[in-house]
Amino acid sequence: MLYGLSLLFGIAGSTNVFDVQAALSSVPEKAHLTLAVALLLILTGFGYKIAMVPFHFWTPDVYQGAPTTITAYLSVAPKAAGFALTLRILGIVFGTSPDMNLGTWLPVEGLPFGTLIAIFSAATMTVGNIIAIQQDSVKRMLAYSSIAHAGYMLMAATILNAQALSAIMFYLAVYLFMNLGAFLVAIFIHNKYGVDEIEDWKGLGFQAPVIAVAMGVFLFSLTGLPPTAGFVGKVYLFSVLVEARQFWWLAVVGVLNSVISLYYYVRILKVMFLDAEPTGETISDHPALTGTILVLMVPVLLFGVYWTPLMSLVRSSLEFFSRGM
Repeated sequence: MLYGLSLLFGIAGSTNVFDVQAALSSVPEKAHLTLAVALLLILTGFGYKIAMVPFHFWTPDVYQGAPTTITAYLSVAPKAAGFALTLRILGIVFGTSPDMNLGTWLPVEGLPFGTLIAIFSAATMTVGNIIAIQQDSVKRMLAYSSIAHAGYMLMAATILNAQALSAIMFYLAVYLFMNLGAFLVAIFIHNKYGVDEIEDWKGLGFQAPVIAVAMGVFLFSLTGLPPTAGFVGKVYLFSVLVEARQFWWLAVVGVLNSVISLYYYVRILKVMFLDAEPTGETISDHPALTGTILVLMVPVLLFGVYWTPLMSLVRSSLEFFSRGM
């Protein structure tokens, strides 16, 4: 990443992102190859941060090896920060306008920036979902699920206009609630039994029905099923491609991957509710942890039917950011 940034400095003669953008808007043809190499190297660093394929290999091992509380934090906070940094740098430096709300990818002949991001997006969501199917560990499954969701958000980055930025920010917000909620349920089970395998969740639907139902809501939202916030978030991501009338093939890949993800999410629900008979036993829960899980479930359901306030907040923040520049 640093080497890529140094190449941009060599082209623009400045490290200020706005000066670099101004220089790249009239970059000579002889610098096109250098510009392409710079973008690929920078994407390597940013891709590592957001767990984009093929820079994702650290994610499942770190998620499984870390304490579940740390894994829950890693699954949302660094990813959101990584996307914020990626969109700011790429949106300004490689955009047609220093105002990210007005621009799109820099039209450099022979350098299809949007197509490159689309390829990374398709590879990320496909690899994440296919490998997630094979996992028996809940944490590793959620790790590969996290990789796949990075691919979904990259779909909108192929266009990189104001609507795309709003869609990505909205999805990041709802992703925080649903993914953190799923990991808190994993923490709940680990605290009670010290297990991490999906098969060890048998009968949870009868022993802790509230927690199991909450997990079902989070999993359906991660899949993108209505009436959850994940469904609305994916609609916004897909609408970016539909309204731009570009990358139809990527939209098809996104839909197919959502169907694939349903398989391994439903597997957990099957184990909780169908693979064990009611025993009358219940699990004593911790009020604080259970309360937090239910608090996270509320916005997942609320923003699935009434999402206007959240989207208004996202658009207001983008306007504020634009004025700040």
